[in-house]
Amino acid sequence: MTVVETGRFLKDTRQLMPESERVKLVAFLAGQAREESMKQKKTANKMASVSVAARKRRAVKKHRTVGKRIIEGLEQAVAWTRGDNHRARVTLVHVPDVDVREVRQKMGLSQAQFATKFGLPPATLRNWEQGRARPDAPTRVLLAVIAKHPEEVEEVLSEAS
Repeated sequence: MTVVETGRFLKDTRQLMPESERVKLVAFLAGQAREESMKQKKTANKMASVSVAARKRRAVKKHRTVGKRIIEGLEQAVAWTRGDNHRARVTLVHVPDVDVREVRQKMGLSQAQFATKFGLPPATLRNWEQGRARPDAPTRVLLAVIAKHPEEVEEVLSEAS
């Protein structure tokens, strides 16, 4: 998974949040990127056709709104995909593959018990274990945390409910 942090993104996040929060945001975006790739392609195509008009508007009006800054960031991302923007920071995020069955069996839980304990649909858990489906990136991260620190996850979930 590749997350591209454009110059606009880096500038805005430095002003709005500490570096540790930016890192969390990038990790979140990496998890969402896979699911949103089709939507982003459509948005990128739209942004490419709007970019000339948007640049003209920017030249006329110096005061940029948040919306215009978001558009500028999207334009920079589109430029990066074309190889035009070399000022972007690229972060590779490794999302672990987790053997759900192994994690569940190490805990000595049935599929129903594991699913109930961690708020997962039992049918989805069965599909993962039988190879019919694969957990998405954020779920794989959660499963990796469960594998290493199940008590902490249980504690967080019990406090939330």
